[in-house]
Amino acid sequence: MSELLIELLSEEIPAAYQARAAEQFKARVTKELGEAGLAFDEAQAFVTPRRLVLVVRGLPKTQPDRIEERRGPRVGAPDKAIQGFLKSVGLQTIDEAEVRETPKGKFYFAVVRRAGKSMDDVLGLAIYKSIILFDWEKSMRWAYTTLRWVRPLKNILAVFYGNPLKRTMTSGHPDSFFVRPVFDDLSKLPEGTILFVYGGTTWGHRFLAPEPITVTNFADYRDKLRAAHVMLDAAERRRVIEEGAARLADAEGLVVRPDPALVAENAGLVEWPVVRMGTIDDEFLSVPDEVLISAMRGHQKYFALLDQQGRLAPHFILVANIEGKDDGQAIVAGNERVLRARLADAKFFWDQDRKRSLASRLPDLDKIVFHAKLGSVGDKAARIAALAAEIAPLVPGADPALAREAGRLSKCDLTTEMVGEFPELQGIMGRYYAREEGLDAALAEAIGDHYAPQGPNDRCPTAPVSVAVALADKIDTLVGFFAIDQKPTGSKDPYALRRAALGVIRLILENKPRLPLLDVFASAFDQVTGTMSYVASKTVQQPMAGGTVTVTEPVETVEQYATRRDRTVADLLDFFADRLKVHLREAGARHDLIAAVFAAHRDDDLVRLMARVAALGDFLAGEDGANLLVAYRRAANIVRIEEKRDGARYDGAPDPALLAAPEEKAVAECLFEVQGLAEAALAHEEFATAMAALARLRAPVDDFFEKVTVNCDDAELRRNRLRLLARIRAALDAVADFSRIEG
Repeated sequence: MSELLIELLSEEIPAAYQARAAEQFKARVTKELGEAGLAFDEAQAFVTPRRLVLVVRGLPKTQPDRIEERRGPRVGAPDKAIQGFLKSVGLQTIDEAEVRETPKGKFYFAVVRRAGKSMDDVLGLAIYKSIILFDWEKSMRWAYTTLRWVRPLKNILAVFYGNPLKRTMTSGHPDSFFVRPVFDDLSKLPEGTILFVYGGTTWGHRFLAPEPITVTNFADYRDKLRAAHVMLDAAERRRVIEEGAARLADAEGLVVRPDPALVAENAGLVEWPVVRMGTIDDEFLSVPDEVLISAMRGHQKYFALLDQQGRLAPHFILVANIEGKDDGQAIVAGNERVLRARLADAKFFWDQDRKRSLASRLPDLDKIVFHAKLGSVGDKAARIAALAAEIAPLVPGADPALAREAGRLSKCDLTTEMVGEFPELQGIMGRYYAREEGLDAALAEAIGDHYAPQGPNDRCPTAPVSVAVALADKIDTLVGFFAIDQKPTGSKDPYALRRAALGVIRLILENKPRLPLLDVFASAFDQVTGTMSYVASKTVQQPMAGGTVTVTEPVETVEQYATRRDRTVADLLDFFADRLKVHLREAGARHDLIAAVFAAHRDDDLVRLMARVAALGDFLAGEDGANLLVAYRRAANIVRIEEKRDGARYDGAPDPALLAAPEEKAVAECLFEVQGLAEAALAHEEFATAMAALARLRAPVDDFFEKVTVNCDDAELRRNRLRLLARIRAALDAVADFSRIEG
């Protein structure tokens, strides 16, 4: 068995594309090999900023012969159909085909033996198709080619069994394939031709080793690349960066601020990582840490350093792509000079922005469009303020007046120069500016936290005012876009509404405010429609004596508005139920319990809903609960089947006079007692007590099914027993829809 080595050398591939590109290249080439009938042992992909690499081991040296079967027309079909079939499979007469009996009749079958092609041909075509079908997020064209690639493709190395493939590929020929020699003068190629020249040569580091390298296999390729200052393995580059940064930081008594994403990005920017440390000028240390970190991280890809107390240190780590002749001093000095300019801008923005109060910026928010149908950012801030004041009394410890003011000022930092330069600092800068003004600390924190949490791993606010404002911001966004029918569909969620719903869920579950979502959604809807002038009213011309007059009329009646609001609120609650299931499933919890409880109650208090779910989970984990679930299913199935058969409902109360067997009397007595206990417990939100009461049904229900025949000959007795089973189903469904519970 032999080895295939492929390298696509190009200009720099964006770091964010590299991991996906390596996996896609591997998947595409191996798919083509499989379709060509070529089995292999393993395939391994690598990626650097300038190259995609794939090594496939265990390929056969030749393509095996293949036998293909093709079904043709039915026996007795018109001659035209038969002749077309013969031509497609390369047979001369129909006698060369086989006749086989199938469930649909007799058909002609052709058994065609296809000899294996040259591996140069097969592999060359597989690589060619993999390249031209490659799917980049963004791609470009260059020079004379019609090929679209992420960056100009410079060279294709393709070595099989120690030798380069002896083929050149071009789209200018019908079969996209012809044998060497290669064109010497590319200007003579037809316009639009794609030319692929496969060879055994590549190049190392762009600056440190620009000479060509000839290779014969992967081991030879890897070793020669390393000698040419190219680390092929991205994991090794990440390790070198992490270890080098930690070593330099430790020498200064510092630690590197954890940032795995930045490590991966730097590993995607260099082929030969060289880690150096630079210094931040003291004059910039008065600027907030987040600004310094954003300037270093976002623009320059530098790592921030922290002292032993966790404070930002006046140093940074950079990753270069070359060693440098003076031990990197010139590289460090150049990077310090660039950073100094960046930080000078940031300090200027910091100083200028503080000359205005946040409140003075409120009129500027009216000039920023939030959404064409939902008004300006100023409108949104006003809605957040009103909704935060309404939510605050439901959040223990939250001051409604502070919540209202925090909501009103929450978006003001969007008009600052700092956020204009560093958009990722919105909210954070608002907190700093509020502190600088001397505003209430809780108000400042609420401004800084109102975007959080922005994902499952983001920090969730816990300060009461912060929770109220963060809830108001997200609920306003959700209600607004649902009101204008911009709901998420499939994988599309352009306004990040799923993330907003998850944020609301986390804020509620982690802080336990008793929020009646239906009422809050309805209130938010009323506020949103105040900025939706296109649906609130219309301008019409009405005739009057001597001419016409312009008047404003509502576009819908009060009843129509109420219907639209109720529909939006109901859709949102269903959306939240789905997001809650996803959230719990990702956390390893049973989402079917959410479905069971929600189907029975449509509870809009998530704290109460989760208490029900927890009690139900504990109940079902015990032997009584598991057995009672089995009994419930048996009772529900019998009632459902018999109701369908009889065309009747058995929801009525059973007649005590018709309870003949001791076991059915025991069930009826237990049901009467248990339903009363469960209802009282549920009314006081004592869900565990309600479950314990239901557990008392287990023994009498087990005895009932063991000794009582439901479908007896006596019609009245049968109906009464079916009503009794329906009451068992109803008693359990009062807690949750047990039919939705899996397992």
